[in-house]
Amino acid sequence: MPDDASPPIEKVNGQLRIVLTGGPGGGKTTAADLFRREIGDQVVVVPEAATLLFSGGFPRIDDPAAVVPTQRAIFQAQRSLEQVQAARFPGRILLCDRGTVDGAAYWPGREEAFFEAMGTTLEDELGRYDAVIFFETAAAAGLSIEGGNPSRIEDLETAVRLDRHLQQIWRRHPDFVMVPHNPSFFKKITFGLASIESIVAQLRARAR
Repeated sequence: MPDDASPPIEKVNGQLRIVLTGGPGGGKTTAADLFRREIGDQVVVVPEAATLLFSGGFPRIDDPAAVVPTQRAIFQAQRSLEQVQAARFPGRILLCDRGTVDGAAYWPGREEAFFEAMGTTLEDELGRYDAVIFFETAAAAGLSIEGGNPSRIEDLETAVRLDRHLQQIWRRHPDFVMVPHNPSFFKKITFGLASIESIVAQLRARAR
């Protein structure tokens, strides 16, 4: 059961919160950066907690006994990063490079066990976000996902497995948008940027 002491779900200053997620090598980080540059001060990117931790020296070990505390750290860091960016930029849309739900796909065991361990539920964590835009991994077409990210250690088979698991979890969000793999990365990113722009316009219209 969720821990009664766990922090409540917050919508700081009523800000819209959009998740960009997907398997490794999907292009979500590139899309987030390009959209921020295009829109300017209307949005702020919440960086990927896992990349910040691993690039800062946090050890990345595949042993299940190590994965559990690692995913706890990522979950708490993700929540804190969202809160920090919301406090720093109260008038902007939060564009989150991954969300708190992602850890369930990396957890050793049932996804329900992940949310129980974090003192929350899938429904509550999905409720933190107004929309989800999913970038399918290039590994789905057998393409390299190296991309220059030293924190990425997944092989193609693992990337595809994670991508499918993440899809299965995030598709339960009522505002889920899929950005499928495209042989042209330019066309994929263009479609992804258009999807983000469309979602932002829809969410703003609803909020009026």
